[in-house]
Amino acid sequence: MAQSVLIIEDNEHLRKILASILRLSGYEILEANTGTQGVEKAASGKPNLILLDLDLPDISGIDAAKRIKKNSK
Repeated sequence: MAQSVLIIEDNEHLRKILASILRLSGYEILEANTGTQGVEKAASGKPNLILLDLDLPDISGIDAAKRIKKNSK
């Protein structure tokens, strides 16, 4: 099973570039364009790595990271 990476980035162009590069390197990609979506996908997808933008439209990346850490096992 491939390692998974969650990309939480509101800039669609940058998110797609990162996803393409990582897919070519063999990673399974999960994507979110808001902090809230990212928190939900982190809980359901259990990624091995999260790339998180700090400046998101709904909640800050710092707040998203805190929520993810609080919910993770």
